[in-house]
Amino acid sequence: MADTLALLAESFKNMGVARAYGTPVNVGGEEIVPVALVSFAFGGGMEAEEGASGGGGGGFVVPLGVYRTVNGEPVFRPNTIATLVCLVPLVTAAGAALRKAVRAARK
Repeated sequence: MADTLALLAESFKNMGVARAYGTPVNVGGEEIVPVALVSFAFGGGMEAEEGASGGGGGGFVVPLGVYRTVNGEPVFRPNTIATLVCLVPLVTAAGAALRKAVRAARK
């Protein structure tokens, strides 16, 4: 089991800020830095009687936008489609809460 945990820890060492902020890219003479939402998780388990163990993990990356230089100042330009997709759960939860609040106020 210790080997499995060490292997998982090794594979996730390079996750973090390096993944959220990409390598600067020069496009049309302008340097841009891609920005993303990075999420990952992993788990493992062991059966006491059999001595068998296993584990797994996964993750996702959502491109949020880029930082670009405008008049010498860094400016964040959001990815509109990704922003809208990320807002769907928030709007759904707000709508459900509002509906419950209106129903409670009517009683």
